Amino acid sequence: MTTQNKTAVVTGASAGLGTAYAQRLADRGYDLILVARNTARLESLASDIRSRTGRAVDVVPADLTDAAQISVVEERLRTDESIEVLINNAGAALLTPLAASDAAAYEALINLNVTSLTRLTIAVLPGLTARGHGTVVNISSAMALNVMPFSAVYSGTKSYVLTFTQALQQELAESPVTVQAVLPGAVRTDLWDGSGVDLAALPEEMVMNVDDAVDAAFAGLDAGEPVTILSLPDISDWESFEKARQALVPNLSLRVPADRYLTRTA
Repeated sequence: MTTQNKTAVVTGASAGLGTAYAQRLADRGYDLILVARNTARLESLASDIRSRTGRAVDVVPADLTDAAQISVVEERLRTDESIEVLINNAGAALLTPLAASDAAAYEALINLNVTSLTRLTIAVLPGLTARGHGTVVNISSAMALNVMPFSAVYSGTKSYVLTFTQALQQELAESPVTVQAVLPGAVRTDLWDGSGVDLAALPEEMVMNVDDAVDAAFAGLDAGEPVTILSLPDISDWESFEKARQALVPNLSLRVPADRYLTRTA
């Protein structure tokens, strides 16, 4: 995944995984379009990358919970023919019991984690397929698989990202466009601020640092993994999980209910 005079777009680039992705992509020879709400952080990151690598870096301040601001990014994705990579990293976490939660806060979470990712992917795909190459990376979460009592909406959004990505991989199976789902566990980022969970309360052995997480994600991408679960020791465990899921498929839609649901009379 090396190139010259090509551009990568990174959302949520002002901190955490997004910042590390931006740095690694610049090192791989990409010019950058960095998207996030925090303009000051974006400008600082862009200045650092320009001075360190000499790559061209554009900053696009945008709140991806807002439809009008998503549209600005969509237009760039549709019209900039240099774009080869989209890293859908922007996201947030809200890990609180649903019954005591603010519906508006969860609506914003869904807009960021689901709606913006979907819209930006739809915007970039026609150009990538027309140009005959490209990569989309969608950041899901281990919480897509490890559903917990306080994670109803967050796990739901990240399960969507995983399923959306897997379906898109099937759709693009004969295409030169690569789509990867990345499932981090707990990573030491500011995503935890205001999430309802104190990162410091988690055991140290559960928390990965940002650089290790992004390096592992790139290693999975370079190896051609469609789904990269960053800390899973044996990829065959995921493959077995997927094989078991696929085994259900022939019986998920049949003319009659399963025998256990049939009412029998004497």
